[in-house]
Amino acid sequence: MKGIGTSTGISIGKAFLKIEPEIKIVKKHVDDPEKEILRLDNAIEESVKDIDDLYSHTLNTVGKEEADIFSAHLMILKDPEFIGQVKKEINNSSVNAEWAINKSVEDYSNLFATMEDEYIKERILDLKDVSKRLLFKLLNIKSVDLSELKEECIIVCVDLTPSDTAQMRRDKVLGFVTEQGGRTSHTAIMARTLEIPAVAGVSDITKKVKDGDTLIIDGEKGVVILNPTEKEIAEYKEKKKSYEEFVLKLKEMKGKPTLSKDGIKVEIAGNIGTPKDIDKVIENDGEGVGLYRTEFLYMDNDKLPTEDEQFKAYKVVAEKLQGKPLVIRTLDVGGDKEIPYLNLPKEMNPFLGYRAIRLCLDRKDIFKTQLRAILRASIYGNVKIMFPMVSNIAELREAKKILEEVKKELESKNIPFAKDIEVGIMVEIPSTAIQSDIFAKEVDFFSIGTNDLIQYTLAVDRGNQNISYLYSQYHPAVLRLINMTIKNGHKAGIWVGMCGEAAGDAKLIPLLLGMGLDEFSMSSSSILKARWTISKTSKKESEELVNKALNLSTIQDVEDLLNKINVE
Repeated sequence: MKGIGTSTGISIGKAFLKIEPEIKIVKKHVDDPEKEILRLDNAIEESVKDIDDLYSHTLNTVGKEEADIFSAHLMILKDPEFIGQVKKEINNSSVNAEWAINKSVEDYSNLFATMEDEYIKERILDLKDVSKRLLFKLLNIKSVDLSELKEECIIVCVDLTPSDTAQMRRDKVLGFVTEQGGRTSHTAIMARTLEIPAVAGVSDITKKVKDGDTLIIDGEKGVVILNPTEKEIAEYKEKKKSYEEFVLKLKEMKGKPTLSKDGIKVEIAGNIGTPKDIDKVIENDGEGVGLYRTEFLYMDNDKLPTEDEQFKAYKVVAEKLQGKPLVIRTLDVGGDKEIPYLNLPKEMNPFLGYRAIRLCLDRKDIFKTQLRAILRASIYGNVKIMFPMVSNIAELREAKKILEEVKKELESKNIPFAKDIEVGIMVEIPSTAIQSDIFAKEVDFFSIGTNDLIQYTLAVDRGNQNISYLYSQYHPAVLRLINMTIKNGHKAGIWVGMCGEAAGDAKLIPLLLGMGLDEFSMSSSSILKARWTISKTSKKESEELVNKALNLSTIQDVEDLLNKINVE
């Protein structure tokens, strides 16, 4: 069986089938809505106590980053907008609390269903987890308790919630196999934190597996083998041993510069969304931050974050990096990311609409506040500013003009900032890549955002499962745009980085090295593997690989070429 490998490694063990009791929500008329609201309040109170306990337990056994998930759950239970909507539904329609919760969650899920942003998807999962807890309280349903695991096992289920993983006996869990989820789901993140293999997106796995069945899971390739033969077990035991030896090799890469086999130095950086994410980048020996997604400061707020709030968030990261580069991307929200207080218009094509730099140039008050905060933080480290979604040179010039205005404002008030702060753009729109020779003359750096570049170049919605097979970083047209951008950047004497998912793709790294990419920015968990891959790759040989790849016709041709590279 095939799924999505979400946490590398190999596990062999017995299946533990986790099937939740079915929740049947029946709409009922209530004569006394106030009494029903009191019933809801009692369920909320009990849930808050449970989540407080989970927070403490997770903090003590796993760490603060994972425990913070439950802080988010508490925020949902105390959120006047969500809980207020549930209570409004009970009052206005005289319905039972269960129905009101289910309808409110449905409304929120439908609202965000088309959004591609992984952060939003995670918040919806949190909402569903909290709501399920409330429903179980109201219906007196007992959930499967993973704290009672007696033997080592591989958990098989539709999906795991944060509550599930917080409660489970970690010493008994060899891996996860789920029907839902992907690389950014909570289950995947938790699996990587615990360093156990996981495979997601395995269709109908809960219908095919029985308790006690033997399973092999390969978290790298996304393979699940049900009731393997002795030969398969022996084969995967060898693979497991080799992988564990490889993990030890990766740890040896800490503290070493990122050098190719023939001595060419490049930079491996990490992508972050919040200040707390920087700890993982440092732990994995990242050489800087190539992408700080500042939109989360806005999404985690019920109002626009103040200049001081933003300043503190940027300052703490800059200080922790101790002089290593910090690339801060200015606000990248739009019609696809619902932020109620911004009153953004509903759009037919939000990915092509009123977002990112377009929004900022229109809402100069928001833009200037953020730029002031970034500039103030710039004296505490090696800070760089990056504008997203730039599609024409006029946008860049306007953004730089506003930046200069902000600099003059700070100077007039004797507020210090780094006068020579670098300014760059994300290259994530084909028009920008094609005109990269023109853009390169007016910026200090490029950072290629492959996630959007791929979908805009190939006209593929990366969130659409029906056409997902068309979305690929190996498409020759995408590779040509990347190569063009790097070459044009270097001709103008500027450095070129990449902050999309492709930067951490071990198979693609040799090709990017051959193209001359200067900086690779990725999720923190990929940093050491990327450094190891580069250390085993010759840049000169990779340059020859580039010439071959750019002249191929299909995605499959490129993949076949890259699969022949033996990095050892």
